[in-house]
Amino acid sequence: MLRLTEIRLPLDHPQEDLKAAILKRLGVAAHDLLDYTLFRRGYDARKRNAIVLVYTVDVKVNNEAALLKKNIPQVAIAPDMSYRMVVQAPQGLTERPVVIGTGPCGIFAGLILAQMGFRPIILERGKEVRERTKDTWGLWRQGKLDPESNVQFGEGGAGTFSDGKLHSQIKDPKFYGRKVLTEFVKAGAPEEIMYVSKPHIGTFRLVGMVEEMRHSIEALGGEIRFQSRVADIEIENEQVCGVVLANGERIATNHAVLAVGHSARDTFEMLHKRGVYLEPKPFSIGFRIEHPQAVIDRARFGPNAGNPLLGSADYKLVHHASNGRSVYSFCMCPGGTVVAAASEPGRVVTNGMSQYSRNERNANAAIVVGITPEVDYPGDALAGIALQRHWEERAFQLGGGNYDAPAQLVGDFLAKRPSHAFGTVQPSYTPGVRLVDLDSTLPAYATAAIREALPAFDRQIRGFAMHDALLTGVETRTSSPLRIKRNDADLQSLNTRGLYPAGEGAGYAGGILSAAIDGIRVAEAMALQMANE
Repeated sequence: MLRLTEIRLPLDHPQEDLKAAILKRLGVAAHDLLDYTLFRRGYDARKRNAIVLVYTVDVKVNNEAALLKKNIPQVAIAPDMSYRMVVQAPQGLTERPVVIGTGPCGIFAGLILAQMGFRPIILERGKEVRERTKDTWGLWRQGKLDPESNVQFGEGGAGTFSDGKLHSQIKDPKFYGRKVLTEFVKAGAPEEIMYVSKPHIGTFRLVGMVEEMRHSIEALGGEIRFQSRVADIEIENEQVCGVVLANGERIATNHAVLAVGHSARDTFEMLHKRGVYLEPKPFSIGFRIEHPQAVIDRARFGPNAGNPLLGSADYKLVHHASNGRSVYSFCMCPGGTVVAAASEPGRVVTNGMSQYSRNERNANAAIVVGITPEVDYPGDALAGIALQRHWEERAFQLGGGNYDAPAQLVGDFLAKRPSHAFGTVQPSYTPGVRLVDLDSTLPAYATAAIREALPAFDRQIRGFAMHDALLTGVETRTSSPLRIKRNDADLQSLNTRGLYPAGEGAGYAGGILSAAIDGIRVAEAMALQMANE
């Protein structure tokens, strides 16, 4: 099979033009083209009046070897992306590995272990996904927070209440990402995620997919326990020997995947007390910004705004501020909503979410400032958590102490004056927002950098700094504030054998796809270790 890249066609080209372009690129007759499949479809919108679709296709042809000898530009042998198990569980194996967490990383670690026959026990502090959804809506609609069942905790992890983005810039030489997408399609995701350049799923679809993957794990002998928070990890002679649940139950195991997500602060504190090696790492803090989606569509696509092949426009922006700080957009959610993402009482946290349709009125994204432990939160590995909590508590107070979030119009923020009324952009955050002066919701260096960045972003996307655009605070959970460091060779903790830190919470991923890939990597490393012991 051959792979053809950079086939460029007009946005509204007839379907038969793709086949014609393949034949032209290869210089073959139609009867020599046996089959072709779409590997990737993206677009080039640098010229808004002449947006083109960009295809990568895999083809089967007669005389493949002869074509390769011609050295046709952008034609090569298609790589083998099929997934193969690295090992099968030994016969008579009695120990069952434990996976802590059911976010994308934990689900895929558990699924791969189950597919290899290791019958994992998967522990989740929160509830199964539909019950968790009810609790999450309880915060959004009634201001009632369940600390164990919310946007951060529960089956599916934080990614369940997000845009469901499935693209990443990580290196993936073993094509684990293809395995992830394949399993998602099996679980009910639309098949287009296999080929669109920026695939996404959306919250409602993710709920059903998470359930289907749970059933697959259970059918293979795995076990998933909800409302089973791990309160302690037993360690003897630098080796994991068991986990203890909050209800006192002990599960004996010498192998545990730690896939707890970036908000499991009590777990991080327990690991710190246990002496597991942790270190602080950089992360980012800022606000959510909302615009009319139509403004972003026009700025990015011009007269092609609204074309169904393009969908709702996104953006990715970076500005290096004069005070030395980097400001950038993060977790952009086209046609989505800003959501309450707190997991601890008395604190306000924002995040973004979209459905598959991306048809809500507003676009939103985090506009965040990078911070580092060396400069901004010196101390031990838990210092970043303390900083997060401080600003989340401040947002809770300014919002009125009822989980409403503090907000300000962009025009007023730039002019350094409080906002008193909404303009054309109505806030999507629930329970609600309270208009204030946001200067006191973040460190001065952060607000100064964002204030400088917004006009710079407006020069790239006309209307970005429009007066009525809305800033909502605060965004503090962009990534884990610490790293649970592991060995490169076997992916075990630096100083605790049998403990496999993984995913976002351990500081090794940043999004659904990268977390799922890390779950596969860790599951394989654990399986090989168990098979060879």
